[in-house]
Amino acid sequence: MSDVLCLGIIVADMVAKPVTSLPQKGELALVESIQLHNGGCAANTATALVKLGFTASVCGMVGNDGLGQVLIHNLINMGVDTRYIAKTDRADTSASMVLVDALGERSFIHCTGGNGAFQLEDFPEQSLENTKILHIAGSLLMPAFDGEPCAEVLRLAKAKGLVTAMDTAWDDSGRWMKALAPCLPYVDLFIPSLAEAKALTGLENPQEMARVFLNYGVKNVVIKLGSEGCYILSGDTEYRIAAMAVDAVDATGAGDCFVAGFLAGVLRGFPLERCGQLANAVGAMSVTSVGAATGVKSLAETIAFLSSNLNRQEGQWWQQ
Repeated sequence: MSDVLCLGIIVADMVAKPVTSLPQKGELALVESIQLHNGGCAANTATALVKLGFTASVCGMVGNDGLGQVLIHNLINMGVDTRYIAKTDRADTSASMVLVDALGERSFIHCTGGNGAFQLEDFPEQSLENTKILHIAGSLLMPAFDGEPCAEVLRLAKAKGLVTAMDTAWDDSGRWMKALAPCLPYVDLFIPSLAEAKALTGLENPQEMARVFLNYGVKNVVIKLGSEGCYILSGDTEYRIAAMAVDAVDATGAGDCFVAGFLAGVLRGFPLERCGQLANAVGAMSVTSVGAATGVKSLAETIAFLSSNLNRQEGQWWQQ
């Protein structure tokens, strides 16, 4: 049994930092470090949830290769349930080169690999048993699963009484809403980044963006605003929640950790505004260390950090 099933992308991240410029052809540029980390929205979110004290499993696909073995081994060591990760000879394990600048901002060069090969037939229906939340982690980067196949799994999860959540990745193929629209009527929590929400709607204002998603059938919309915090719209109720100031080292996986924080709040039965505050705190703590989820702490430590960054009245709520 897992609190959350994270169905989505699993990636080997080769993180180079700091990258101040790209070398010209035939040239070489030095960086201080290049490290291999587990990555991908599903792996990152599940890892962060486990570090917060919850149980999480990952469903997805890796290649039948060395990188895939390393990723699964690392997840097992973190306490993540990996029984629903399939291995395939149809593709290599997905990998990204993550170029981190001096301010912690990232650029990616990505190979879809096994994530692109995952399809509805690879989804084990039994993974939904004894699970509270299904989170589709990194939609739009699974071309054989995005759209109607993903919608079918979400329909099944809703029929079984699960809470459903979904975030997105940047869609370099340009499908955007065409691929996402079939899924949205079955999503309780839609959690895109601001850039992704802009690309999906063509709008600039978070409230207007969120209203579009509600009109597609989403129950609650949470837009990640990075250093500005987050915006939440549920029916006619909205919240704008400010971020917490930290010294950013590496923002890799910060959005996934934000999602983990939000889902942790849902699992604890917190109201949406408190879920947003907790998500901001987990996201902020995640950027203080290199690698996705490395900076995430226990729920108690996170709440202590959160309380210290809120005004007295707000902080007292978290100390109850």
